[in-house]
Amino acid sequence: MTDSLDRFLGRVDALVDRLERMLPAGTQPVDWSAGTAFRWRKRGGRGFLDPVRHPHAIAFADLLDIDEQKKRLRENTAQFVAGRPANNVLLTGARGTGKSSLVKAALNEFSRKGLRLIEVDKADLVDLPDIVDIVAERRERFIVFCDDLSFEASDPGYKSLKVALDGTIAGSADNLLIYATSNRRHLMPEFMGENLEARHVGGEIHPGETTEEKISLSERFGLWLSFYPFDQEQYLDIAAHWVGALGGKPGEGMDSAALLWALERGSRSGRVAWQFARDYVGRGARGRK
Repeated sequence: MTDSLDRFLGRVDALVDRLERMLPAGTQPVDWSAGTAFRWRKRGGRGFLDPVRHPHAIAFADLLDIDEQKKRLRENTAQFVAGRPANNVLLTGARGTGKSSLVKAALNEFSRKGLRLIEVDKADLVDLPDIVDIVAERRERFIVFCDDLSFEASDPGYKSLKVALDGTIAGSADNLLIYATSNRRHLMPEFMGENLEARHVGGEIHPGETTEEKISLSERFGLWLSFYPFDQEQYLDIAAHWVGALGGKPGEGMDSAALLWALERGSRSGRVAWQFARDYVGRGARGRK
């Protein structure tokens, strides 16, 4: 009798496991009190929101030489948190110039007013309708954050993102916006041959269908913010800021060391300046004169 019961219970457990895998994504309860940032994760074919226990806290004041971009993103986010109309945002341009940090700064400033962030990988954008269903009845305001976004023509997430940005019944919610960063202005690769599709109509150049399709996705973002490489002076300002923020004191020869650091990495970006500052302070710059 005991053996039969054990076999029966084993079959019940197996059946429950199979049924759980068949359930729609997002049915796992979310612990909304666990944090202000979440990641959309997949396990056993099911998606769920996983709290980020220690989100990267960065302030707007720490982001230098991108004042216009900072102003516009802050204003847009403030409108959204206040329940006023606001736009989805596409941040494009040079790597390491503060695109993703700006989004994190927005969360840091507005989380106390109900802002929450959900980070979604490109491969999981097909689950956007499920995410919308999870947050639609919440009173918080949600930013779906897609970092370093780009698509190939066959990527399944491309269509899902278009649907969400269009605001159709299945892909949008009043308390949700999409903020995405990319090195590509139109989010997809552009090829020389596509120029051959262009047509001349009445003296005007009209892009071909392939180009129009690529442009159509980025055009669905209401606000575009462009980021550009920093010049030498801007790079040194940022490096000095981070040295001070990390508890060090800019000393004689710091500028030369910072420029050498950038030369070795082939980039004068905010990220490179931050990495230099960590190395400079960590090697004993604290207390240098």
